[in-house]
Amino acid sequence: MSEASDNACFRPLESLRHRYAEELNPQQLAAVTAAPGPALVLAGAGSGKTRTLTYRVAYLLEQGVPAHRILLLTFTNKAAGEMMRRAAALAGAQQAGLWGGTFHSVGARILRRHAEQVGYRPDFTILDRDDAVRLLKTCLGEAKVEARGKHFPKPEALADLLSLAANTRTTLVEQMKRRPEWGQAPHVLATAERVAQIYAKRKQAANVMDFDDLLVQWLEMLKGHEALREHYQRRFQFILVDEYQDTNRLQCELVDLLAARHRNLMVVGDDAQSIYAWRGAEYRNILEFPQRYPDARIYKIEYNYRSSPQILALANAIMAGQPENFRKQLRAVQPDGPKPAVVACLDSQQQAAYVAHQIRELLAEGMPLNEIAVLYRSHFHSLELQLELTRAQLPFVITSGLRIFEQAHIKDVLAFLRLIFNPRDETSFKRLALMLPGIGEKAAEKLWLAFHGHWTQQAGESAAPAQVAASLAACSKLVPSRGATAWVDFLEVVRTLTAPEALNEGPAHLIRTIMKTGYENYLAENYPKAANRREDLEQLADYAEKFGTLEEFLTQMALLTNLEVEATPAGAGPEEKPRLVLSSIHQAKGLEWQAVFVIMLSEGMFPSRRSLESPGGLDEEYRLFYVAVTRARRYLYLCYPEMHLARYGAEYQPPSSFLEALPPPLVERQTLD
Repeated sequence: MSEASDNACFRPLESLRHRYAEELNPQQLAAVTAAPGPALVLAGAGSGKTRTLTYRVAYLLEQGVPAHRILLLTFTNKAAGEMMRRAAALAGAQQAGLWGGTFHSVGARILRRHAEQVGYRPDFTILDRDDAVRLLKTCLGEAKVEARGKHFPKPEALADLLSLAANTRTTLVEQMKRRPEWGQAPHVLATAERVAQIYAKRKQAANVMDFDDLLVQWLEMLKGHEALREHYQRRFQFILVDEYQDTNRLQCELVDLLAARHRNLMVVGDDAQSIYAWRGAEYRNILEFPQRYPDARIYKIEYNYRSSPQILALANAIMAGQPENFRKQLRAVQPDGPKPAVVACLDSQQQAAYVAHQIRELLAEGMPLNEIAVLYRSHFHSLELQLELTRAQLPFVITSGLRIFEQAHIKDVLAFLRLIFNPRDETSFKRLALMLPGIGEKAAEKLWLAFHGHWTQQAGESAAPAQVAASLAACSKLVPSRGATAWVDFLEVVRTLTAPEALNEGPAHLIRTIMKTGYENYLAENYPKAANRREDLEQLADYAEKFGTLEEFLTQMALLTNLEVEATPAGAGPEEKPRLVLSSIHQAKGLEWQAVFVIMLSEGMFPSRRSLESPGGLDEEYRLFYVAVTRARRYLYLCYPEMHLARYGAEYQPPSSFLEALPPPLVERQTLD
């Protein structure tokens, strides 16, 4: 197909080798055979999105479009590999030369050819995250920012802020202005701008790019060099984008620029599954596609090959009330199944017992254990369930990222609690000491020996917890001068925590006190994704409410830590026995199981408390709920505890507003005795 005729009608299906009408359903066929021009394909959950995209590639090739003039953009290497494999199976050697891959891999490929245009050499190297953080440390040194000081983000957090700025087409200063801990200090913002400039210059001087540069520099090259822009606009006659609802502003701008000449842009996605705003994804990219391309055709693929009609009816109802979305009605292909169950449990312990019992019932009916999943909004929602599953001897695997108690921010807060409970805990003491500026391994060792010696002298008299602060104060002369101020603040935190009234309030109060007396600022300055980590700690405090004493809480934490190590296998080789899956909903996207339990559907838990306080947060939580529901093929259980066990007794907690909004005929409601 020549450039002059690239907007002409395609040849009829009868003249093509593949029997598209026999191999695709009518909605898929309409999208696959779409005429040239912009097109938005709204592919609902389980509707065969990958099949549609790969058949579209085969169809274009059969229409005479050269493979090297097709660009297929995906989000993961796995998705790219799967699509290229399927395209090869359909088109054979005809697909050789097809440009397909992740945004970043295609960006790297193009920049290798034209690096000089953006001030680099073609042999540039790509920094991984650790390398980028190390380079940022050097930049902080050049800017004379104390790397272990206060009130400026540490290299790890700075790397995340720079990445978010790049992907949202903002600046580091704009990102910092949105954070109250930094945004109010002009000198901090000026320093941040200087560090960003140093970082950019050092990367160029060293001929290195970080991961985000693969897109940023690609876009800058296209915008700054007319001949190259025209070359790639002319070359990519047809552009296809997978998971378009997950694109950020940078990716959207790149795609629009590349498609500006031919306008043969087909984007495929599901607005109802846009759940990554926290990492820069822009929901409005897919929502506003028809405004950016007024002549775009919209194709809806609604036949769902995954779930029963009963589950799909519920999924449709969830999104029907949302004000901003494309109306879709998922249509079932699978046979009837039971209604989804909404299960009211007395408390989280009864919820855990119910889930374990119901899993036993499913196993008795012949369902494989690895065809069952328990999904949750937060890591902490699964703690009691883990204990119950272990008691019930139901093996499970946790796929929701790092095990909870391996995460640094959790270990930091628990170190405070362990030290005031057991002042002989050398590991916790040194962890806390090393968090302070100016204190390294040698200084921490000297401080520990002095602290331990002083405490041991007092322990013979059954020293009270308040003595911890006194023993710390006795070490003050050994603190390096750079850490003197921070050591005084640390002493004050420990005094507050060991006061009788604080200890009497229980572990939840202690955790919240740690957050309020400085750790929240430390979190923001030192760790990436500080808001998510803050939410983790809020969940930890909520969980701690049920324990009357610090001893009870720390004992339970130790049990859970060891339990997770045993329950999570190192690998998943063929010799592994089937295991139940425990996963956060975010990490379950794209997966499916015969039976799915969604737990902790209580207001403030799911939807999360933080989402209720942030603009647009509740809308994204609705989409997250939709993703959870559409992971199930046949059995779906939506569970919530009615009572929250606080230290001074049980408190009623209302069910999630999601559950309250469900049409009664679509679910079977159960209340456990």
